[in-house]
Amino acid sequence: MLPSNQASWRKANLTCKIAIDNLEKAELLQGGDLLRQRKTAKESLAQTSSTITESLMGISRMMAQQVQQSEEAMQSLVTSSRTILDANEEFKSMSGTIQLGRKLITKYNRRELTDKLLIFLALALFLATVLYIVKKRLFPFL
Repeated sequence: MLPSNQASWRKANLTCKIAIDNLEKAELLQGGDLLRQRKTAKESLAQTSSTITESLMGISRMMAQQVQQSEEAMQSLVTSSRTILDANEEFKSMSGTIQLGRKLITKYNRRELTDKLLIFLALALFLATVLYIVKKRLFPFL
């Protein structure tokens, strides 16, 4: 009985060892799949990160272009502002000249009116004098 128990115990032990070896082989094979999956996952992560890096670099270049365009626009605005300020100063000086011209024209218009009035009065005096002389010569008794 002891030898048969030992033999059955050895068989059971051998069967368990074979089962354990098979399980370890299966785990190793699955572990290999996991390694492959990890490798492919790492590769896809590396590819994704390089794609994201390229995208960020493209965005950075676009932002740099936008900043350059903004600087050019700002420079153009500064130049335009200077031109407008210069034109404004010139218009102010022209406005002063125009106001002075308007004052002079109104002054000359008043003088013209005064001159016309004086000429009319001088003409009336002249005609009165001529009529007086004619009256004295033609009608001395009146």
